[in-house]
Amino acid sequence: MSKKYRYILFYKPYGVLSQFSRDTPNQSTLQDYISIKNVYPVGRLDADSEGLLLLTNHGQLQNRLCHPRFGHRRTYWVQVERIPDAAALKQLKEGVVIKNYRTQPAKVKLLSQEPPLPDRIPPIRFRKNVPTAWLEMTLTEGKNRQVRRMTASVGFPTLRLVRTQIAYLKLDTLQLGQWRYLTAEEVKLLHSSTP
Repeated sequence: MSKKYRYILFYKPYGVLSQFSRDTPNQSTLQDYISIKNVYPVGRLDADSEGLLLLTNHGQLQNRLCHPRFGHRRTYWVQVERIPDAAALKQLKEGVVIKNYRTQPAKVKLLSQEPPLPDRIPPIRFRKNVPTAWLEMTLTEGKNRQVRRMTASVGFPTLRLVRTQIAYLKLDTLQLGQWRYLTAEEVKLLHSSTP
């Protein structure tokens, strides 16, 4: 293999665009955190979402990981407004209709406590008399703003969204705004999980 492939995990903060180019001078992008040239995000996280982002210069792997046919798992911690009931959780698990599209079945569970995350800056809007809850959602597809649209469709709008896992890769010890290269074992696992 003549080309040196690079694989990077990044803990994207809130407000950072998942791109290196800057549309406006004040917009934070990946170039503010990652100095490695010619690597590109595998999929996206919206500016208002946080968490794990995989970047690589391996185009073939990038295409396979993004293609819905291969159904790679992505896990999110999702803070929602109010406490979802069993009916809402069942709908999310079975699939909901968003923009004339039925989502694939998902793994969804109500977390018993708030996950260990750094405070978001700026914090979410807080309403004293409206409780919030945290869900763990694992999807095998990545439509535009899918998690937010799914929770809104069952009546529980998303307040905060953090991706914690892509396939076998996890946030683990990464701190907010930090990046690291994948280990040789992680690269091997990633390739073995893509046909």
